[in-house]
Amino acid sequence: MDAAINGTFPVKYFNKNATVTVTPVLRFAGKEVKSTPVTFQGEKVVGNNKTISYKAGGSYTINASFNYVPEMAKSELYLDFNVTVKKKTYQIPSVKVADGVIATAELVAVNASEMNAAVIPDKFQRIIKETQNADIKFLIERWDLRPNELKKDEVVSLVEKIKEVKDAQNKQVSSFEILGYASPDGPIDLNTNLAEKRQDVTSDYINKQMKKLKTSVKIDSKFTPEDWAGFQALMEKSNIQDKDVILRVLSMYTDPEERERQIKNLSVAYTKIAEEILPELRRSQLKLTVDVIGKSDAEIMQLVSNDPSKLNLEELLYAATLTNDANAKASIYKKVTELYPNCVRGFNNLGAVYFQQGKLDEASAMLTKAMQLDPNSPDVNYNCALIALAKKDLSKAEELLGKAAGTSGDLSKALGTLYIMKGDYAKAKTSFKTNDVNNNVALLQILSGDYNSARKTLSAIQSPNATTAYLSAIIGARTNDRETVYSNLKLAISKDKSMAAKALNDIEFAKFATDQTFLSIVQ
Repeated sequence: MDAAINGTFPVKYFNKNATVTVTPVLRFAGKEVKSTPVTFQGEKVVGNNKTISYKAGGSYTINASFNYVPEMAKSELYLDFNVTVKKKTYQIPSVKVADGVIATAELVAVNASEMNAAVIPDKFQRIIKETQNADIKFLIERWDLRPNELKKDEVVSLVEKIKEVKDAQNKQVSSFEILGYASPDGPIDLNTNLAEKRQDVTSDYINKQMKKLKTSVKIDSKFTPEDWAGFQALMEKSNIQDKDVILRVLSMYTDPEERERQIKNLSVAYTKIAEEILPELRRSQLKLTVDVIGKSDAEIMQLVSNDPSKLNLEELLYAATLTNDANAKASIYKKVTELYPNCVRGFNNLGAVYFQQGKLDEASAMLTKAMQLDPNSPDVNYNCALIALAKKDLSKAEELLGKAAGTSGDLSKALGTLYIMKGDYAKAKTSFKTNDVNNNVALLQILSGDYNSARKTLSAIQSPNATTAYLSAIIGARTNDRETVYSNLKLAISKDKSMAAKALNDIEFAKFATDQTFLSIVQ
């Protein structure tokens, strides 16, 4: 807490042989604290202190600094004088220079009302999609299903997957596509017929398999007469001679017959294409997508109560989001830390809940463990910064916030709060976002003399508390609006009885010291 004291030594006052040491002293509650003394000297004194002329006198500025404690709100600032003239030393009476301390900046708060702690989210998905694909290949210009193709592992596994879904209570087919293709060589009419027939015979085969399994699945069947997309994909992966020329042909020509003609002109390359690429495109593709349905919210919460070990990590983290009760959340996250001690989210999120509850020591312990597990996590650094701010370790808080970019927490509010606490109101203003709304934003506006903006901010706070009302009362006092002072002090005290004693000793309300209405509210 700083003070600037400006004064003047009168003309023909300062003894030419005198040395005067002035000490700022703050007296409060039967105690006193002293700031750094400043020494002045007369014209005949040899020394390095500021010289004051006997004839002209002189002005001075003394800067004092004190470590603020709440008792100082009701205090008096004095200057003590110690005088030495030649070999004689004596004191002159102290001079009172100010009443009380304007401690409004101390209303800055670090708690859940002003900024939220960051919770690292779960990755729970109630429905997880599983896919299984298979290809059935055909001979050139044929569409009959060959037994060796149907016995391939990928085809057999796909049919078995359908049976698995039928027998499982938590699985269902999301989609099943059968896509018939022909390679991009030969007449378009022939290829259209081939692709359609391949699609049809594959669909018939799958329907027969499902009939055997006594189940049914909706099949979405399509066919593509000439699979140029598949051709391009295989060409890009190949080492065929003139590969780049062929790919350039695909980009230059859209007409399929012209494409085929240009590629066939590359006789050596086309031989390789006919051997390695085209046979892979004479196929039917089977694409099965299965929904694996996870536990319901009710099932998860029942297991949380009865046997949390039967929940996986993501389910357990998700469970904490299903309750608004802070104690229940803390209990769930504590179980996460026990079952999954290497998971940073359990410790971070438990620390976040403790911060929201105002349990700073417990929060600090959990977040220290989280930091050990993941020192680079923006959310962990942000949460640790909140603890440092709450403990007024501003240098540590600033260091941690510098590593918190990307956090899901209220980084701008935390930075703005940091700079209010450092007394750097210009930086605080640029740190807060224009849409940030809380008591600290309003406090900054009050400290900057922007009372209209402060009123708007306070009125926009969704869950106003005692400090919200107290700040409104301060605006009333500074703008000579007595009714605003009265009504808001009543409201503040109704929410927090300690506000009465605070207001009684607050210099912001000094002009109301003899106001009977004010006294009836705060006494």
